[in-house]
Amino acid sequence: MTDEILLPTPEAPLKIGTRGSPLALAQAHETRLRLMAAHGLPEAAFEIVVIKTTGDRVQDRSLSEIGGKGLFTKEIEEALLAGELHIAVHSTKDMPTVLPQGLVMDCFLPREDPRDAFVSLKYRSIAELPEGAVMGTSSLRRRAQLAARRPDLRFVEFRGNLQTRMRKLEEGVAEATFLAMAGLNRMGMDEVPKAAIALEEMLPAVAQGAIGIERRAGDIATAALLAEIHDPETGLRLKAERAFLETLDGSCQTPIAAHAEIVGETLRLRGEILRPDGSAVIRGERTGALGEGAALGAGLARALLDEAGPGFFDWR
Repeated sequence: MTDEILLPTPEAPLKIGTRGSPLALAQAHETRLRLMAAHGLPEAAFEIVVIKTTGDRVQDRSLSEIGGKGLFTKEIEEALLAGELHIAVHSTKDMPTVLPQGLVMDCFLPREDPRDAFVSLKYRSIAELPEGAVMGTSSLRRRAQLAARRPDLRFVEFRGNLQTRMRKLEEGVAEATFLAMAGLNRMGMDEVPKAAIALEEMLPAVAQGAIGIERRAGDIATAALLAEIHDPETGLRLKAERAFLETLDGSCQTPIAAHAEIVGETLRLRGEILRPDGSAVIRGERTGALGEGAALGAGLARALLDEAGPGFFDWR
């Protein structure tokens, strides 16, 4: 901590914006705890502000139908730009690659387990699912990846937070679903019957498992506060993954997966694009220096697009 950092106080707390789901609140609380520890501040120096987003209000339709990733951030970002918040805490996988003018996201907390989890009250793995089983998911990526492996399966829309999805399983709406291992770990939900899916078997969404913290571009005081809790390794990995997504012009309407890892002094990026019905999958990999993430991501995306040709993401 340096003398130049202007610290919040109980009288003038740092306002942290978040969605109101249990997982979103857990992520906001983790951010607050890290800031408290980094700067020796009491809990009262921070105020968590819950904002309901369009994505939270509309639960009966898929994200691809109602507008994509920005639905989980629009209202929060409006409050941030209006000066009603100092920072906003997000699941980075929900964030568009292009932020509204005047906002930046350059602080990331240490990444949790990025893998997907297979969750079922009846079966232990994808392989155990019987022919024609019903899988619940609202993710086009997960649906396409599973359809590529198991075209016999049927799919139903599965929106809602973790607790809602578990209730739907209990009610028999579907026989299995996918959740993020990161969310289950952050919620301490050891009782959920789950099996982590290896990255070699199922690449995750871009930035899955990473908490990103957004702020106003000109807010130097807040930037200094956040610099103390930023995880550089996560930042390097996400630079590659988000450049891959941005070059593909990815959204919730395009099945895209990617994962970057650091091995020694090398950055390894794996990525894939899929037809929405799972009928074709194109995969690739690039490695390079740690500081070359943006170039690696963009280069891999262009290579996959060249191989795919026009119209690859069209429904068949």
